[in-house]
Amino acid sequence: MSHTEPTGAQLERRSARIGMLVVFVAAVILAATTLILSYFSQQGLREESSRRAESHMTATKDQILQIIDQAELVVRNNLWITSWALDYPDTLHLISRRILEDNDVLVGSTVALVPGYLKSRPLFSPYYYKEGDSLCFRSLATPEYDYPHQEWFCKPLEENGGYWSEPYIDEGGGDMLMTTYSYPVKDTRGRTAAVLTADISLGWLSELVGEGKVYPHAINIILSREGRMMVSPLKEDIMLKEVSEVVSQMKDSLRFKEVERAMLAGEAGSVKVWFRGEDCTAYYAPVERTGWSMCILIPDDDIFGASRRIRWIVRLFQLLGLIMLALIIRSFIRNRNRYQELNEREKKMEGELRGARGIQMSMVPQQFPPFPERHDLDLAAALVPAREVGGDLYDFFIRDEKLFFCIGDVSGKGIPASLVMAVTRTTFRNLSDMDDSPGHIVSRMNDNLSSMNENDMFVTFFCGVLDLTTGVLRYCNAGHNPPMVLSDAIRPLPVEPNIALGVMKGMPYVEQEILMRPDDAIFLYTDGLTEAENVAHEQFGEGRMESALHGRKSSHDHLENIKEKVARFVGDAPQSDDLTMLFIHYLGKQGPAPRHLTLHNNICEISHLYGFIEALADEAGLDLSLSTGINLALEEAVTNVIQYAYPEGTDGIVDIEAQLGSDCLSFIISDTGKPFDPTAKDEVDITAGVEERPIGGLGIHLVRRIMDSVRYERRDGKNILTITKTI
Repeated sequence: MSHTEPTGAQLERRSARIGMLVVFVAAVILAATTLILSYFSQQGLREESSRRAESHMTATKDQILQIIDQAELVVRNNLWITSWALDYPDTLHLISRRILEDNDVLVGSTVALVPGYLKSRPLFSPYYYKEGDSLCFRSLATPEYDYPHQEWFCKPLEENGGYWSEPYIDEGGGDMLMTTYSYPVKDTRGRTAAVLTADISLGWLSELVGEGKVYPHAINIILSREGRMMVSPLKEDIMLKEVSEVVSQMKDSLRFKEVERAMLAGEAGSVKVWFRGEDCTAYYAPVERTGWSMCILIPDDDIFGASRRIRWIVRLFQLLGLIMLALIIRSFIRNRNRYQELNEREKKMEGELRGARGIQMSMVPQQFPPFPERHDLDLAAALVPAREVGGDLYDFFIRDEKLFFCIGDVSGKGIPASLVMAVTRTTFRNLSDMDDSPGHIVSRMNDNLSSMNENDMFVTFFCGVLDLTTGVLRYCNAGHNPPMVLSDAIRPLPVEPNIALGVMKGMPYVEQEILMRPDDAIFLYTDGLTEAENVAHEQFGEGRMESALHGRKSSHDHLENIKEKVARFVGDAPQSDDLTMLFIHYLGKQGPAPRHLTLHNNICEISHLYGFIEALADEAGLDLSLSTGINLALEEAVTNVIQYAYPEGTDGIVDIEAQLGSDCLSFIISDTGKPFDPTAKDEVDITAGVEERPIGGLGIHLVRRIMDSVRYERRDGKNILTITKTI
C-alpha cells in the first residue's frame, strides 16, 4: 500500500482543528484559573494589607525615632559645655543658638536656670527658635509664660534624667505644635543648676504619616501618651480632643473602645471596625520611648474593591482573549513561513547587536576592584544599557598619583548613541593622557565633538581629577547631573551650569575644586537612575537615591544596594534609559594628620573644621572635652574672618595652619581681607546685663577664655591671628 503526503489544504484543515482544540482547552483552563485565583486572592490581599500596614508603621516609627535620637544626642553632647558656661551666664544663649545652627531637625532650644540659682536673676531662660530661615530670640523668663511650672522644666528635674514632654502648642514659646526633650544640667560643684532643651516641631508628622500612603483611602491616627489626637483626619481635632471624645461619636463605639484601650496601653494588633459607613480593619502599634501610639484604618473596599470591580471585566477580557487567540492561531497557520523568515533575520540581528554590545562594554573598565594593590582608593562602577547598546559611558585610570575619571550620557539611544559614546571615551583618554586640567580636557573635547556633530547629538559629561596624595579634587561639569558627595553629610557637589559637549565650538568651561578628606566619597550617575519609572510612571527620584546612599558600605556594595532598590521600585516596568553609576571612596594616605586647611569665605565651609581638629586631636592624644573646646574657639575665630574680612559678594580665602608642639597646639589664621584686629576689642563685662552690653565681642571673649594665647599682627597685606592652647 502506498502512502501519500497530505496536501497543503489538508495540513491547513488539520492545523485548524488543532487550533480550535487549543482554544477550547484554554477556555477551560482560564475558567478554572479564575475560580482558584478569586479564592486565594482574597486571602493574599488581606495578608498583603497587613504586611503593608505593618511595614508603613515600622518605617514611620523608624523615621520618628531617628529624629528623637538626634535630638537626644544633641542635648547630651552639649551638657558639658553648658555646665562649663554656667559660670558665664551671659554666654548661655550662644549654646542654644549654636545647637539650632548645627541641627536642621530642631526648631528651638533654651538653657533655663533653676529659680534662685543666680541671686541676680531669679528667672533666666534665653530661648532661640527658628522662624522660616531665620533664628529668632526671646526670653521665656516672663510671668505670662512661667517656665518653672512647664512640664518640660519640671519633669526632668523630678526624674533627674532626660524627659520627652507631652506634645503641646507652645503659646508664648515656639508658637507651634512641638515636643521637647529636656535634661537637667549640674554645675561644676554638682548642684542641679539648669535644664537644657531641644524642641522638635511636630508639623511634619501629618505629612510623614499622610493619608493614602498605604492605601488610597487609608486613614492615619497618632495618639499622645495622654490620649490626645496628634494626627487626625480632622485638623481641628489635633491636640484639642482626646480619642475618647471621638470614639463616643461613632456608631461602632464598642469596637473602637477596644482599639482605644489597646493603643493607650501600648499594645500592637488589629481589629475589624465600622468607620464612615464601611467595614475597615484597624492596625495599631506603639511608638517606643515616646508614649505615642499610631493606628491605620484601611477600608475593605481599598483591599478588595478593585478585585471585585474587575472580576466581570476580567471575564470579558478572557473571552476577548480567546477570540484573539483563535485569530492569532489562524493567522499563524497562514503566515508561519513568513514568520520563520523574519525570526531568522531577527536572530541574526540580535547576534550582531550582542557582538556590538561586547565591543562597547570592552571599552569601559570591567575589572573590580580595578587597583587591588592600592589601599587609598575603593572604586566600583556599573553600566546597564536600556537596549543591547547604549550611549552612557564611564572611564577612569591613574597617572602620576592622580585618578582621572569621567561619566557621560549621549542624547538618544541605540547604535548612533553608542558610536558617539565610543568617540567621547576615546577622546577623553587621549586628552587626559597629556593634560591634568579637567577644564582644559572638557573644553578640547567639546571642540572636537562639535566639529564632527552632523547629527546634532550632544553629551552631558563630568570630568574629575583626584590627587590621591592631597585629596584635592578638581572637576568640570558639562551639563551633567551633579554628583553626590558623601562626607559628614550627603549633599550634591556644587557645579557650574556649563553647556553639554558637542553643542557649540569654543564655549567656555569653568573648572572647580574641593578638598576630599580621607573616608569621603563621591557618587556619579546618569539620569537613568533618578528617572527610572515604575508601572505607575513614578520616577525613582533624587530622594530615594539619597536614601539608598546612607550607611557605611564598600563601593561595590553601595552600587549593588542601589541597583536592588531601583529594581524593586521599577518592578515589571521596562527599563526606559541607560543606567550608569560610578562610586569613588577616597580612603587617603596613612600618616600624620594634615597641618594645613584652606577655606573659602562661605559659612558652609565651617563644617570642614571638625575633621581637621579631630585628626589633630587624635595625633596629640587630646581628650574629648579639650578638643571640643579648641574646636569651638577655632570655629568662632574663623567665622569672624568669613563674615567680616571680605566685602559681601566677593570670594576670599582663609588659610589655617596648625603647629603641634610637645606642650602646645597653635593655629595661625590668615586672610588677605581688610585690616581688622579682633584683639583690639575691650574685654566684655559679662556681669553686665544683656541690654547694657554693646553688640559684639563675645566671640573673641570666648576664644580668650578657651585658648591660652591670642595674638594679632598685620604683615605683608595679611591679617594674621595666632591662637595657642597649652596641652
